[in-house]
Amino acid sequence: MIANMAALGAALCWAAGGLIAIGPVRVLGSIAFNRVRLTIVATALLVATTLMGGWQTLDTGSALTLALSGLLGIVVGDMALFWSLSRLGPRRNVVIYAANAPLTALLAYALLGEALGPWTILGVALVTLGVMLAVALRSGSTHSWEAIQGSLLAGVSVCLLAAVGQAAGSIIAKPVMAAGADPIASAAVRVTTAALMFTAIGVLSAVRSGAAVTSGGEAGVGLGGLLVPSGLTPKLMLQIAGNGLLGVGLGMTLLLVGLAHGNAGVVATLSALSPVLILPMMWLLTGQRPALGAWVGAAVAVAGVALIVNR
Repeated sequence: MIANMAALGAALCWAAGGLIAIGPVRVLGSIAFNRVRLTIVATALLVATTLMGGWQTLDTGSALTLALSGLLGIVVGDMALFWSLSRLGPRRNVVIYAANAPLTALLAYALLGEALGPWTILGVALVTLGVMLAVALRSGSTHSWEAIQGSLLAGVSVCLLAAVGQAAGSIIAKPVMAAGADPIASAAVRVTTAALMFTAIGVLSAVRSGAAVTSGGEAGVGLGGLLVPSGLTPKLMLQIAGNGLLGVGLGMTLLLVGLAHGNAGVVATLSALSPVLILPMMWLLTGQRPALGAWVGAAVAVAGVALIVNR
């Protein structure tokens, strides 16, 4: 039950964080947004872990394992997800990315020996199907965002790569969490690794784009923009911090709590419910009721959750 509640809590954090992120992402772009928010969250988690003494639960091997988990789950997963988002549009992207839940279950069975009972398997299938239906049938929009840009096969393949990255990140972290690693310390290692990688990617991008390097070793506009991206205002900074601390900080910590206490496939499935949980939030904020098909998908997902929780 602890694992189930933690996974559902993570999904709720990601749903709420997603709404907060809309404005900053549109202004800054996904890469700069991710870099700023991960830096904020990494700093907060590092301070919290130090104050709470969580480092004592990690040895060098565990820290390296968690760093690899963050590299695959956050860096590779997020970069692939945002790349495919620009090609497929948000609805198709989320529908395909929902495959990360059954992929995690399959990897957990193959690599960790975590078998699922028949009712739990049915529950996982219903939740995944429900999430896909809730997103796919959310509206009949013909907005430009829904247009396919470039190769459909490339977009689908990269989105599946994002799902595999997320699933692999969870599977790699699972043994460390099950061994008693502190969730906040573990999240600190994963997020700090991702923040450093996104910063390194930004530096390489600035250098490759021909940013002017000063005698002091700073790449003018390029490297300056890494610290303070163009368009960043105090209001946007607060929104980014809120998204990061809620979605990444608390959400990831809850996900790791779930992995420490439960089956990786079940935790991944329940934490993937954010597209369903966001429906009533969007209705409340925008006043626009989601289409009937979205509620049908949500009902299917809820039925799957009931099977999992009461198995």
